[in-house]
Amino acid sequence: MKFSQLAHFIEQIEETSSRLTITNLLAELFKKLNREEIGKTVYLLQGRLAPLYNAIEFGMAEKMIGRAVATALHLDKKKFVQQFKKIGDLGGATEYFKKQMRSLELEDLPAGRQGLSILEVYDILHELATAAKVGSQDIKVQILAKLIRQLDPLSCRYLVRIPIGVLRLGFSDMTVLDAYSWMLKGDKSHRSQIEKAYHVRPDLGQLGYIIKKEGISGLKKIKPAIFTPILMMKAERLSSGQEIIEKIGRCAVEYKYDGFRLQVHFKKSEIRNPKSETNFKSKIINPKHKIQVRLYSRNLEDVSFMYPDVIEGVKKEVRANEIIFEGEAIGFDPHSGNFLPFQQTVQRKRKYGIEEKAKEIPLKLFAFELLYLDGKSFLDVPYIERRRALEKSIQLTGDIFKDALLLASENILDDPKKLELLFDDAVSKGLEGIVAKKLSGVYKPGAREWNWIKFKRSYSSRIEDSIDCLVMGYDYGKGKRAGFGIGAFLVGIYDEKQDKFLTVCKIGTGLSDEEWRELKVRCKKLEVRSKPALYEVDKMMECDVWISPSIVVEIKADEITKSPVHTAGRKLKSSKSGKAFEVDIPGFALRFPRLEHFRDDKRPEDVTTLKEVDKIYSHGK
Repeated sequence: MKFSQLAHFIEQIEETSSRLTITNLLAELFKKLNREEIGKTVYLLQGRLAPLYNAIEFGMAEKMIGRAVATALHLDKKKFVQQFKKIGDLGGATEYFKKQMRSLELEDLPAGRQGLSILEVYDILHELATAAKVGSQDIKVQILAKLIRQLDPLSCRYLVRIPIGVLRLGFSDMTVLDAYSWMLKGDKSHRSQIEKAYHVRPDLGQLGYIIKKEGISGLKKIKPAIFTPILMMKAERLSSGQEIIEKIGRCAVEYKYDGFRLQVHFKKSEIRNPKSETNFKSKIINPKHKIQVRLYSRNLEDVSFMYPDVIEGVKKEVRANEIIFEGEAIGFDPHSGNFLPFQQTVQRKRKYGIEEKAKEIPLKLFAFELLYLDGKSFLDVPYIERRRALEKSIQLTGDIFKDALLLASENILDDPKKLELLFDDAVSKGLEGIVAKKLSGVYKPGAREWNWIKFKRSYSSRIEDSIDCLVMGYDYGKGKRAGFGIGAFLVGIYDEKQDKFLTVCKIGTGLSDEEWRELKVRCKKLEVRSKPALYEVDKMMECDVWISPSIVVEIKADEITKSPVHTAGRKLKSSKSGKAFEVDIPGFALRFPRLEHFRDDKRPEDVTTLKEVDKIYSHGK
């Protein structure tokens, strides 16, 4: 397929606010692609060249893109900048000037060709992103300039948005999974099977390739693989020890550490050196090993470079050839032997000054789940067997001051009172609480299951726990806030059934000046022209500026109330005239909300769900 054809599909997707229409457009596009094209096309639609966990950075900012456009179209740079500022969109400005060249023959375009294919454009963008560092800026500008000359105006509109991550078509990974099902069957009947495979291998491009090559049956072969993160399982919540024991019976209770949840991928491979082999038996004498370790966050980001102390601890203390396990990394005070609160632990998430901060705030990684070990998947293995295999795979000294890798505590019990005493003990140690695990429960990637249950003592409409929300848009500031460019922001929760984000509050207070400025900077990179199709928002709550789903924030509030202007849990009915809708059941709203933290370790789909908020509200009635 030509890239120009893809551009027409992108234009239609960009102009619709209907999730169903987007799904159908994607399904139609996928039908037209062959198996070599579909994976790379899906990456491009997401504004990437690879899955999220294998980030390939373009290393280009708006100014560099502007240079490339000016070079390609022989423009005065100031003239291009003026038009860019007038339109407010780099892609639109590029398309504007490109259209002025329609009467000219496209440069660098071989005779008889009507434009580049999707694969050709992908390969050139990959060459751009991986250009050598020495003199790479000039090389990148020249590569992009040549590509711009070879493409039509509409294609250029979307092309230049990709390197700076502003393609933002407003659909989620779940929409792509639906589109795969529609491509195959014309309905959503394959969605659950595709989603199950996606949870183990969250690579939309690879899934598309497998489906095109082998059909839906090819997904059955998908197993855990080293250096491909698995979507992390989530826990349900209950409010008493009695409820937990009644639900899952005798169970394993672990401390819940308030830090970063990490998924560890470890591989040890033997380095064969011919000089160390005997001439007659070909056996290795004193074999050497190469050890690779990668750490992935909850949102599938490779964060290995941020936590060198954890990496070294894993290398020293793991006893396996290949292993995937999960744990929680929490800050530790080596002087007092106490764990640090999340506000201090979060300082370890940084791109610069990593070594210095690692000395100041060392991390302890408490391992608690085994997913894969030496060629065997442990996803469908009962908890108790997973735990025992994990224990054998980590060498323990029991010295919390020396070891960076430790095992989470485990107590097996069926007494509700003892369970609640363990909760008190955890809180007294500065930990978040406890998690109870069903002894026969399996690990279900990406799912929220009763195999894990968080214990939250106070569970009513008054919120003792925080709620994770998605920032959906913002309003311009007034007075002092005018300097920040933002005066209030709208947040929502996730409805898993509809694959939509529903509003719960607008927040206009409780942030420091620094937090307002940071939020504005984060939002600026994600602004879109119209409300994303995944957002369901009442007219009363519409924003001055919409942003694409990306920013997750942790919100504290006094309680959950009901509001007719918020869409989380709201039900509508037709008015008597039949021309409009009336609110039948008001939606949920957060009372006195305030920002606690930015949660960069979570994906938009990881925010608190409508089902969870409904439970909190129902328990308090």
